[in-house]
Amino acid sequence: MLIERIKESEEKFKDTKIKELEAISYYRDAFKKLDINPNKFMSSIEAMLTRVSKNKGLPDISPIVDIGNTVSLKYIVPLGAHDIETLDGDINVRLSKCGDIFIPLGCEESEVLGEGELIYSVGDRVRTRRWIWRQSEQGKITNKSKNIFFPIDGFSDKNYDSIIEARDELACLLKEIFSCEIKIGFVDKNKTEFKID
Repeated sequence: MLIERIKESEEKFKDTKIKELEAISYYRDAFKKLDINPNKFMSSIEAMLTRVSKNKGLPDISPIVDIGNTVSLKYIVPLGAHDIETLDGDINVRLSKCGDIFIPLGCEESEVLGEGELIYSVGDRVRTRRWIWRQSEQGKITNKSKNIFFPIDGFSDKNYDSIIEARDELACLLKEIFSCEIKIGFVDKNKTEFKID
């Protein structure tokens, strides 16, 4: 599925400036409002589409990550994956505090954050920096991952339908391919929590 989606995206976006796509502009505008330079720190979906549009493909990481990337490319939404078994608390979306720790994916050395950066975190451990820019080594998906949280970020007034369709298709694929139990939810400013049992 991922190979087919990459080929379709390569063809569809081969002569396109990805940063000018309407679906990408939502995230670029949000990054600017968060004082994150979207040219220096592209959202995960912009970085992925840019790479694919230049015929650079995507690495084959694991079946779970490949399914996530397939859905992310199809609906042009950022879609993360966090191993729940590695959590020692709740996942939060919040502004960073001085001393929060981030270990970039594929690295061992940690980075210490200052205040005011939008992050996904568990306690003082940062799971994703600059909102949807880069994921941490902590919580990465491996072949041993059994319980996984898939956040899909978007905007209720811009790409709500794409977010819901991506969520529902991801749930169906996971159930169909892995026969796993699925729990879906939605979090926004009015409903700020989603409990995973």
